[in-house]
Amino acid sequence: MSIRHGLLALLEHGPRYGSQLRTEFESRTGSTWPLNVGQVYTTLSRLERDGMVVQDSEDGAGHALYAITDEGREELHSWYGAPVDRTSPARDELAIKLAMAVGAPDVDIRAVIQSQRRHTVKAMQDYTRLKAQALDTTPANRDEVAWLLVLEQLIFQAEAEARWLDHCESRLVRLAAAARTDPAPATAPATARKTRTKTRR
Repeated sequence: MSIRHGLLALLEHGPRYGSQLRTEFESRTGSTWPLNVGQVYTTLSRLERDGMVVQDSEDGAGHALYAITDEGREELHSWYGAPVDRTSPARDELAIKLAMAVGAPDVDIRAVIQSQRRHTVKAMQDYTRLKAQALDTTPANRDEVAWLLVLEQLIFQAEAEARWLDHCESRLVRLAAAARTDPAPATAPATARKTRTKTRR
């Protein structure tokens, strides 16, 4: 998640201070990825160091206001125009867990899959319920539309994960069935080995 670019996007609407940026970021994304003020100010410091923002002024309450620079605006629009890179995907804890569980001798991997599937389906149902609530009234502003887009992405992601878990379980079932039907390695009976030994003598 690019907090850096998210803050630049909010600053493009005008100068803001740290906790205001946090509130607006969470409002735009429905608090799906909550931020703390420390993260916001750390990111603002880095953006300031890189020439993307400047401390513009203070508001009436003494909050330092940050403003986007021309360099920051150029960086933001480059981000909008470039596709999100999928060639180096972020580490996925579930994929790593299943990859490790396959080779673990004392782990029931089907139980791991079934437990995750229950959790994923429940999350999908929760997201779908939130979407239905959001659609009860026509979205009135851009923040509500943005939240709907995030919700729908979460629903599609959960659906894809549930299908992948079904696929994993089916593959494991097929592999287990294949292992049961493989012929045992051919070995000569002990009596035959003894007979051959006596004949050579």
